[in-house]
Amino acid sequence: MPEKKAVPFHNRVQMLRVERGLSRKELAEMVQIHPQTVGFIERRQFNPTIDVCLRLSEVLGVGLDGIFSRYPFQLLPTSKLRPD
Repeated sequence: MPEKKAVPFHNRVQMLRVERGLSRKELAEMVQIHPQTVGFIERRQFNPTIDVCLRLSEVLGVGLDGIFSRYPFQLLPTSKLRPD
């Protein structure tokens, strides 16, 4: 079986999920996707639709550019973090 290639972008989904104290199952329910899909996104094994990206952005309270990038992330600026 061929090795799966990583999708061509980086994301902070796992960091943001853990920071908010959410399990994969909880985040999946909030975004209305399967919990395995959350894991695939976190491991860069799945290219989510723009709809899923927008729902993740709404649920996590961070703009798309704070979650997804074509390039590896630097430290997250405090302006992107939720105040709570």
